[in-house]
Amino acid sequence: MEFSELPALPMAPGVYLFWQDQSVIYVGKARNLRSRVASYFHNEGKPERIRTTANRLEFIVTRDEVEALLLEANLIKAHTPKFNVLLKDDKHYPFLKLTNEPFPMLIITRRVTDDGGRYWGPFPDAGTVRRLKALIDRVFPLRKNSGLPMRRRRYPCLNYAMGRCYAPCVGEADPKAYAEAVAQVELLLSGRVEPLVEQLEQKMRAAAQAQNFEYAAEVRDQIQALHDFFATRQQAYVQDLADLDFLGLARAGTFSPGSDLRAAGDYLELQLYQMRAGKILGRTTRFLEDHSGSSDEEILASFARSYYLEASPLPPLILLPLEIEDRTALAKLLSQKAGHPVELQVPQRGEKKQLLEFAANNAAAGLKAELKSLERRGDHPALVQLTELLALSHRPYRIEGYDISNLMGEAVVASITAFEAAKPKRSDYRRIRIKSLTGHPDDYAAMEEAIYRRFSGSLADRLPVPDLLLIDGGLGQVRAAQKGLQRAQIEIPLVGLAKRSETLILPDGRSLSLPLTAPALQLLIYLRDETHNNGLRFNRKLRSEKTLRSIFDDIPGIGPARKEALLQNFSTLAELYATPLETLAHLPGMNRAAAQAVAEALAARLKS
Repeated sequence: MEFSELPALPMAPGVYLFWQDQSVIYVGKARNLRSRVASYFHNEGKPERIRTTANRLEFIVTRDEVEALLLEANLIKAHTPKFNVLLKDDKHYPFLKLTNEPFPMLIITRRVTDDGGRYWGPFPDAGTVRRLKALIDRVFPLRKNSGLPMRRRRYPCLNYAMGRCYAPCVGEADPKAYAEAVAQVELLLSGRVEPLVEQLEQKMRAAAQAQNFEYAAEVRDQIQALHDFFATRQQAYVQDLADLDFLGLARAGTFSPGSDLRAAGDYLELQLYQMRAGKILGRTTRFLEDHSGSSDEEILASFARSYYLEASPLPPLILLPLEIEDRTALAKLLSQKAGHPVELQVPQRGEKKQLLEFAANNAAAGLKAELKSLERRGDHPALVQLTELLALSHRPYRIEGYDISNLMGEAVVASITAFEAAKPKRSDYRRIRIKSLTGHPDDYAAMEEAIYRRFSGSLADRLPVPDLLLIDGGLGQVRAAQKGLQRAQIEIPLVGLAKRSETLILPDGRSLSLPLTAPALQLLIYLRDETHNNGLRFNRKLRSEKTLRSIFDDIPGIGPARKEALLQNFSTLAELYATPLETLAHLPGMNRAAAQAVAEALAARLKS
């Protein structure tokens, strides 16, 4: 694009969009549109690449720089221009949300919407979020399972009987008491643990003085639960500082000879620490790839804008390691969003500077670890192709496969396998027995139940959250998996693989056909087959155990102890039949007569 092709730009604040044919390739904001756009025709590097790629420019005038900043953020999110810093490695981290209802409910969500609810987050560790919610569910009697929005019920659930819910769904809740519990939850989620503990201690003492010792003991247990949870998560304490966030940034250094990574400077790590009441309560990390064309200042500004326009609640002070161009405008915008003044500082000395050095050192250490991991796993072409085909926000390093197997409704098993860096991680293979459906085969219900249990039960804390789910089956199975994710209140991209045609099935009903030589399809077929075989082996084992148990029950001289010994050593009839009589007789608790009885019973069964 030539300078003479530019439209007549005003000397006013606004947003400009560089287009290439029908695609927006860059969105920027300016205090002075004419001066800013003109600079692209006098500078080399990234500005030169943008102007030589673009063939059209549009602009939108705004009332001030703050409005331009907000509009720029919205347009970047809508168009995802290739020359903007898009933070593609940023995942949809979970938030805690109090719903906007007369009797609010606390839920985990990965979507922030303007629905009047109160949000806290984002949290970088999904396991911590679930543990925090479990603690709140145990300590504070808010409703938990009466639906969104709340549905009336005829009878209260077990939580009411346990004293863990005020049961507004059956009209039992006192609005004043419920509002007090909501206020305490808000205090806790805002990092105010000490004032909350003081309130609870006052309630405990008052209950004890009134000789209501049972209630006093309940409050005591609540206080202890809060102490136990937060005592292990307070990583540092700074006496003179209160509520603030501080950030650290590190660029990649030189690489070892022979490394297949791109040139130095392409990789960057950002770390954001949350300090509340002088204690570091949380950390958020972003590892970014392929940003050599963007300055540290540009990346920091893009991260701060995208993160803080969603994060809630906002602290009154944010410490930045570098000066960014739109710092004043961003501070005004965040102040408007938070409803209180939010200041962005770049400290040069003192305790605040030391906090930035702490964050920078940790970012450098984290970056080094990420690069070592990246060198080990490489950039697999199948993962690159999957990212493009499924329009994923980041490369799917971890993919989990799901399949349901059963025999006429017996031994219904959900199989889970995991691939990392396009290779099997067999230590993370799992099987789930779906006992509730035994005798009533329903693969869709089994798939929904398996997904729900994987992301809401104990496996959710023991296994990392995958980047993509592969469902063995068609659209019905994919939709069932979607329901399971919705029940678990988590969002993860998923795709199905139809067996006969080897076609990819998307949740919206679309299908994608790839040649069998495509790396993405080959990887998914490999994962699908692993998942199927994993479930089939377990299903056969369960059915063989059932068959073995029924045989042993009818053999004279084989009691519970000998039956257990045989089951510990053999998993199939064929394996038992092939074992010599002498070997069988020397098993724990067995003798030759018992071994002979087993061999004869087995031979008779195989002949019939």
